[in-house]
This record gives sequence, C-alpha cells and structure tokens, in this order.
Amino acid sequence: MKQWKKWVSAGLALTMAVSLAACSPGGSDADSGSGGKVKIVYARGKDVTPATKKIVEAFEKKHPNIDVVVREMPADTGQSHDQYVTMLSSKSSEIDVFDLDVIWPSEFAQAGYLLPLDRFIQKDRIDMSQYVPGAVEAGKFEGKQWVMPKFIDAGLLYYRKDLIKQPPKTWDELIQQAKQTKGKGGTKFGYLMQAKQYEGLVCNFLEFISSYGGKILDDQGRVVINSPQTIKGLKKMIEVTKSDFVPSNVTTFTELESHTAFLEGQSALIRNWPYMYALVQDPAQSKVKDKVGVAPLPAGDHGSAATLGGWMTGINRYSKHPKEAWELVKFMTGLEGQKITAQYGGSAPTYLPAYNDPAVKNANPLFSQKDFVKGVSAAVPRPVSPDYPKISDIIQIEVSKAIVRKQTAEQAVKNMEQKLKQVVKQ
Repeated sequence: MKQWKKWVSAGLALTMAVSLAACSPGGSDADSGSGGKVKIVYARGKDVTPATKKIVEAFEKKHPNIDVVVREMPADTGQSHDQYVTMLSSKSSEIDVFDLDVIWPSEFAQAGYLLPLDRFIQKDRIDMSQYVPGAVEAGKFEGKQWVMPKFIDAGLLYYRKDLIKQPPKTWDELIQQAKQTKGKGGTKFGYLMQAKQYEGLVCNFLEFISSYGGKILDDQGRVVINSPQTIKGLKKMIEVTKSDFVPSNVTTFTELESHTAFLEGQSALIRNWPYMYALVQDPAQSKVKDKVGVAPLPAGDHGSAATLGGWMTGINRYSKHPKEAWELVKFMTGLEGQKITAQYGGSAPTYLPAYNDPAVKNANPLFSQKDFVKGVSAAVPRPVSPDYPKISDIIQIEVSKAIVRKQTAEQAVKNMEQKLKQVVKQ
C-alpha cells in the first residue's frame, strides 16, 4: 500500500510539473526563444529604414527575457490588411503584436481581432493626453482604446532645391514646374506620386479633391462626394497623371517605386510621407542628399490639403503572451521607441514630448517647427467607419478607371456616390 501511495504521489508531482511548464511563458518550444525566453512575433509592413531593427535591439536590451521576431508583411497596405484578416479571423496566435494603418482600428476592433488596451494603460499610468489627440481618437472604438499611436503622417511635397528655387504654391504651378524641370539635372520626370490601385491612390485622391473643397462624407457621415468641387479636384488629378512629366507607368507606383526613383535623381518633385526625408539624407541610398527641400502640398481653390495618415500598434486578441506583447507596444509607442522611429525612420512622433528631443528635431527639419504637429493634427482624415475597406475599394476602382481615361471624372464621381450610398448607412 505504501509503495502504491509513493507511485501516486510521484505521478501527481510529474503531472503538476508538466502542467506548470505548459502554462509558463517559456513552457513550449513553439512559444519561447532560447534559454526559456518568451518569443513574441511582431508583424509590420516592409521597413526600408533601419528603424525597426534599432527598436528591436533597444527593446531586447531592456527586456532580456523577451525575444522579438519581426515578420515582414507586404508593402502594399491592402495586401497586408487582407492577410491580417485571413489570419485573425481563424483566431490564429502566430503573431502577437502588429501595426495597423490609421484607418483599420474600428474595423479590427468590431471584428474582435484586437485586445483592448485600457487595463494596461491604466496599470502603467500612461498619460494619453501627451499624444496627438487625433491619433488617440483614431485608435478608439465604442469608448475603448484598442491600439496605441506609433507615428503620424501627412502628405508632403519634396522638391529638388538645385532645380527649383521656390516650391509650387498651387497645382497649376506644380504642373508648370514639372514640365520645365523634366530632363534637367539628369531627371527623367517632373513629378512622382502614388497612382496604383491601392490605399495610396485614395490618399492622393483625397488631397486633390480636398484642395478644391470636395468631400467624401460630411460630418454626419452622409455621402456628399458628388459635387462640383470633387469633380474639379479629380479632373486636376487626371491632368497630372496623364501628363508626359510623370512616368508612363505611374499607375503601378506605390510609395516604394516613387521614393526609389526620386532617390536615384529621376524627378524634381514628389508627393510622399515624412519617412522619405530620412532616406533622402542617407548617402548609401540617395543620390540627392542635401539637395532636397520639403513643403506643403500645392493648393487648389480651397487651399492646401494633406491626407492624415500614420500607423498604430495593437495586440492580437489571441496572443499567448499579452503581457510581453504590451511591453513591446508600450516601448515602441513611448518616448524611447518614438525617438528611434523619428531618428532612423523619419516618421513624425505621436508622443508630443518627443518633439523636444534634439535627436528628433534633427531627424527632419519639419519636426523642429512649432506648427508642424498642429498642422498634422488638422490634416484631412479619411472616413472613419468599420466599413472603410469597402469605401476604399469603391474609390480605388472608380478613380483608377478615371485616371486611365476609361470614364470621365463626372462618371467616376457619380458611380462612387451610388456605390457608397449602398455601403454607408444614411
């Protein structure tokens, strides 16, 4: 009997040991790194800067018990979105932390893909008032904070200072300067933009129509896209994309193709995001170092308009390591992480105190300007809606048809109005 009790006791001890090992952060080879470390997977789009590598190195140095594996997602935000949806809709835990376009949080929160962050924020006493208000609001849905703001974007105009004395103030001036500078200083083009059928096209479209007073939805969420102002803005966009001073295959250009051509000295003007300034100043990549200036986008009848962009960081609801995932999110979106992103990635911080740091001020001349954050916060937002992917798809398809002359601006706007009304609740 005593021997039987010993076997039972030994068996129970072994069972408990196995159970505890399975429940502990380092209990599974699939979920842990070497030496019992916790492994978390961070997914984000292709990073052409050294920022992500620098952030991971700094984080792992501060958290030696956590290994971070970076999973590179497609550079095309639409493709990234669809891959995330496929992955998360199956309740996969293969990623722990991931970056979201500023337009995704409400959709992903409603679908149940994100872990709400309020309890972490409260526990660590994160002061959300220290972040750009618009970026914080973009991460909220139904009263909860689902993501943390990583960096904020607004469309900018970059120009070659050796070819252009004063940047264009209006779209008509841009067209004139693009024509005059094409072929000068070794250039092939006068202007570069993003005109592929993807999210970047929507951003460019919104900037054109907003500069002429056009809107997609009004403040009540009603579809108001069919207006003379929107049509005028789209016509100007068509004029630019069909000119001989942009690449003949401009409808295949995303940010990657655009900045690559500009860094090679192929154009005098380009529309892009703040991140590109760091690339321009990198002698290993850029042939135009110290030759580039930055200015607001050209104005239409209504003034200059820049699309509000940026990226947020959230936690997969199905992550097996939410506490460690939060530590990475907190680090990346806090002061140290945003300093690294600004300095090595050229992206504008959402954490306001970061703008007082000398390294951030030196990262981009805009970051040292007092009105920069104010201007970015007032940039034109894309429609905030759980149905935004459908809204974006409609705009992409109809605008693409218009810029390749398969339909007129009037037809494109009318089609968008009809289709958007079927999606957006009036």
